[in-house]
Amino acid sequence: MDNSSVRPADGVQSVVRLYGDILYRICFVMLGNQADAEDAVQETIVRYMQKAPVFADVGHEKAWLITTARNQCRDMLRFRLRHPQTDIDRLRDLPSDTSDSGILDALMSLPERFRLVLTLYYVEDYRIEDIARIIEKTPSAVKMRLQKGRRLLEEKYRKEYL
Repeated sequence: MDNSSVRPADGVQSVVRLYGDILYRICFVMLGNQADAEDAVQETIVRYMQKAPVFADVGHEKAWLITTARNQCRDMLRFRLRHPQTDIDRLRDLPSDTSDSGILDALMSLPERFRLVLTLYYVEDYRIEDIARIIEKTPSAVKMRLQKGRRLLEEKYRKEYL
């Protein structure tokens, strides 16, 4: 293997330390289980090491990592559709934090396109324009997904938890 195609270990450790949590949260929201989310993050980091991309700034690096993780999750979801398995135990197998009052369960029941924009906007504090760039949609499409996602989340939460 050519050394020029692999990032130095301290660079990769820095990336994992800086972005590991956000990548995991995004992958978990998209995939719905811990093991697959960890696999997707690991594959994202491997691609980062293999491609050794050069970025103009930290924001570009973060956006590249999020986009790569999102694409990895989509690939995994497509694989699931083509290769169905028995029922996957979702969040119920994870230690539950009762302080969320069912919001996470309600969020996880939404379609992926709404879960992702809601997570990027409300949890990761991304601006609408940045989310549009990451998911390759227009800002107005992101606004519509946020609006519909909030409405669906409210409906599911009210129906199941109130």
